[in-house]
Amino acid sequence: MLVKWMRCTVVDRPGFARAQRKWAGLLGEPGFRGQGGGWSRSREGVVHLFGFWESRAFYDSFMARSHDRLHAAQVGTYKDLQVRLFEYRFDVKTGFRPVFTDADLLRVAHCRVRPERIEHYTLMQEKVWNPAMAGSPGMLRGVFAQANTEDEFLVLSMWDSAAEYGKYRVERVERLALRAQTGADIAHVTGDVIDLEPSWTV
Repeated sequence: MLVKWMRCTVVDRPGFARAQRKWAGLLGEPGFRGQGGGWSRSREGVVHLFGFWESRAFYDSFMARSHDRLHAAQVGTYKDLQVRLFEYRFDVKTGFRPVFTDADLLRVAHCRVRPERIEHYTLMQEKVWNPAMAGSPGMLRGVFAQANTEDEFLVLSMWDSAAEYGKYRVERVERLALRAQTGADIAHVTGDVIDLEPSWTV
């Protein structure tokens, strides 16, 4: 499964929201699995969107045929667009589905990992971070994915409320980071917490 992460700064909120609803046209696209996103909690006007495709071949076909037509209405409503593509590696918790309808909050972490530590980082994600997140009552599901540069990773988790995410973060993160030797693995990390916008879900 291919994971597409889009981030931009919105300059015309009403126009962007109107155009975002036109992406419902994705539903007829071969290989399309789902899309959703919302507003950053920490950066004014910043939007994160996540799209899921069965494979890179289906995604490339969509980009060549239908993307520009669906995107036309959104031109001029945003700036500073960044797009990154990742390949699914494994679930965070079990039974990942690219469904956003029951979630209230998204958490994204984008990590650049030291090349010699990639194997260790991936193992720690599986053995330390995943069980901890899966054991948090408010965490619904998530996905761990890797870019074709190999040293770049995306961890996306879906939560049923900000309160539940807050509990997990305060109680667990520092202790888990020590156990997983995260500081030795990761060269650079950025992240964000996103309030899901239900009308953008496809």
